[in-house]
Amino acid sequence: MDNESFRYWSHQAADWAADYRASIGERPVRAQMTPGAIGKLIEATPPEAPQSMESIFADFERIVPDGMTHWQHPRFFAYFQSNAAPAAVIAEQLAGVMAAQCMLWQTSPAATELEIKMVDWLRQSVGLPDEFKGVLQDTASSATLCAVLTMRERALGWSGNQQGLAGKPAVRIYASTRTHTSVDKALWIAGIGQDNLVKIPTDENFAMRVDALRAAIAADRENGLLPAGVVVCVGGTSIGATDNVQAVCETAREAGLYSHVDAAWAGSAMICPEFRRLWRGVELADSIVINPHKWLGASMECSAHFVREPQTLVKTLAIQPEYLKTHGKDGLVNFSEWSVQLGRRFRALKVWFLLRAYGLQGLRARIRNHVAWSEQLAARLASETDFEIVTAPILSLFSFRYTPSNHDTDLDALNLKLINAINDDGRIYLTQTSHDGKLVVRFVAGQFDTQESDIDIAFTTICEVARAL
Repeated sequence: MDNESFRYWSHQAADWAADYRASIGERPVRAQMTPGAIGKLIEATPPEAPQSMESIFADFERIVPDGMTHWQHPRFFAYFQSNAAPAAVIAEQLAGVMAAQCMLWQTSPAATELEIKMVDWLRQSVGLPDEFKGVLQDTASSATLCAVLTMRERALGWSGNQQGLAGKPAVRIYASTRTHTSVDKALWIAGIGQDNLVKIPTDENFAMRVDALRAAIAADRENGLLPAGVVVCVGGTSIGATDNVQAVCETAREAGLYSHVDAAWAGSAMICPEFRRLWRGVELADSIVINPHKWLGASMECSAHFVREPQTLVKTLAIQPEYLKTHGKDGLVNFSEWSVQLGRRFRALKVWFLLRAYGLQGLRARIRNHVAWSEQLAARLASETDFEIVTAPILSLFSFRYTPSNHDTDLDALNLKLINAINDDGRIYLTQTSHDGKLVVRFVAGQFDTQESDIDIAFTTICEVARAL
């Protein structure tokens, strides 16, 4: 492809993107496909000869969009949103064109220095003290893995990477029963093992019981085990469960443990000062993760990992063969030493575009609207005699059940049937979760372009589909 062809097809792609975003609300939110249907439309073998961009682009339009679940749809109320604000998308286009591998300062000084500034902009935006520094990881799962590895190395006197874990006391990590499964997976990958993740029960507010945490730490020490760290939950994926951050972090400090706050979704809401009550005491944590690519509007992948003492993270993860050294320069930050990945994308550019294009005022207005609209929807459903609010809104997330009085079968089965019927209807997209042994329907507002009218459509759809079962 020569430069003029590149220019032409770049314009075609941009036009398609603008048309797609303009008409996305007319599409069903979830792909209306059966497994294998897309695969049947794709050739079984790679082409030997080059094919024209006309045919490639035509096949893209024919095959791909209808097989996608549209995460940028204004009525995407499932999972946590993976937003892509238009300004961030433009930044991704520019970053993709430069295609830099931003592992070291010298491999792209602008990428490194912009990342330093953008992490600090995010730190200021959510009200963290200026002692916190940070890095943009790909996802919260990676940030949590980095935190767990740091917990392990710190507890083992920095010997685990060199010597392995054999012959050493079992490292113990603590988290609530409501925490995300990325914590479980981090322990698998870190070699600590699932059995050494101690799940602490929660209280009536779904927060980790601090008395049970203290007891578990003391019992493990008495049994010759090695307590290393605590993962604190703020806005858990299932129902928004949130620990008492201050009490848990204070307990971790008293016990000499490393504390990591997982606020992947809810952390973006902390740009609104009134919501910071949810993580009161967060300044006591050793590390924190929030995902701007969820609620804030940055496109995937963009996870802000803040650390109080960067040297502990670097000591855990840095490896410096000669070919990765930069000689003759002082005061460098090489972000590959702050992450598991060596190769790194230019993530900071989209944060820069996002924060400048919408400003904190514009982003706060969106988040406040999502919270208010979700609360209003929960109240409307609660006023219907055949619906039950199971967990009240935490920010913009709540759960409910369809509970018609004349229904004499399994309510779990009925609500699973409701979920499938709603998603097959196509107007909105919801998911289910399990809460205290019951299957419940989960609703969360947070798509970047959602309007109040979309919430009205959600109410109408839920009621109509439920009563047609």
